[in-house]
Amino acid sequence: MTAPDDRVLRRVRHGLAELTLNRPEALNALSLEMIDALASALDTWRDDPAVRVVLLRGAGERGLCAGGDVRALAAHIRAGERGQVRRFFAREYALNAAIAEHPVPIVALADGVTMGGGVGLAGHAAVRIVTERSAIAMPETRIGLTPDVGGSWLCAHAPGRLGEYLALTGATMDAADAIYAGFADVFVPSARLDELQHALRATAARAGRPLERAAVLAAIEPFTEDPGPAALASARAWIDPAFAAPTVGAIARALRADGRAAASTCADALEACSPTSLVITLEAVCRVRDAPNLRAALAQEYGLVLWFADTQPDLLEGIRAQLIDKDRAPRWVPHSLAALPPALADDAFSYRPTPELWS
Repeated sequence: MTAPDDRVLRRVRHGLAELTLNRPEALNALSLEMIDALASALDTWRDDPAVRVVLLRGAGERGLCAGGDVRALAAHIRAGERGQVRRFFAREYALNAAIAEHPVPIVALADGVTMGGGVGLAGHAAVRIVTERSAIAMPETRIGLTPDVGGSWLCAHAPGRLGEYLALTGATMDAADAIYAGFADVFVPSARLDELQHALRATAARAGRPLERAAVLAAIEPFTEDPGPAALASARAWIDPAFAAPTVGAIARALRADGRAAASTCADALEACSPTSLVITLEAVCRVRDAPNLRAALAQEYGLVLWFADTQPDLLEGIRAQLIDKDRAPRWVPHSLAALPPALADDAFSYRPTPELWS
């Protein structure tokens, strides 16, 4: 097991600041201590003249980050430790915003599994790199939650109705799909990532100040390749009409009526998710389309995730079924869309947790 103080490695050499998530035995899942370590490093490097570009990557070959440590989250919820739950999400969201707003460009290597909290790290970086091993997703509806860490913002700005599709189903994207949907920028083969890192360091060493994003992209360009066609591009033929429907029930009916096997499989995927999560997630994506910036989206997400943690049994049940017992048979409450209370969305979006931890 990795010692807690070694779970985020940091190093600055020749203008390149490196941040490595170093918890490969847990697919680099984020603990509060790791979030704080990442935030501290980025804060230190904001005005450091020796830092001209930041590179974020994960240890091991399985992924950048599988998400937040939801097993620990479940333990805090069961113990009634609301303050700890609030601290985790508030600091995680502050980190997501800091990545998006950092004056030094951050290059994220979303190599391998990059889901949930991993998307919160990579998805808001200045340059987002994917590889043939990338698996990008926001699978929160499968554990009784809603896409957060700015995931609702990314989904809301995806082409057509892909945002609703990705947020509701938790579908996994490969490199081509992630670039097409706006979750990534360029494709680099995993075998060339170390070579790319050396090139970034050489470029940073020659610079006298933080690099412009264009300069970072120019340094990366010799290593980029065409990832091939995005399956999501052609799938929009059935995704866009169905997911433009105003309710989850109408979306499901449209998918069943479509007649294509992919649409039917998608309807099956929706039926496996928490009904409560589906309704709140659809409304969240729709509302975030009108949000002025990422911080506004994060503020909405903060209220929603605490509403789930404080009031909804589906979160603990989803974590149990998917990640603890792994029986993949969650018992959602309520168990169906028809059984949801009419005021569900009003309750969720009017929830006002103590705000002082998030800014």
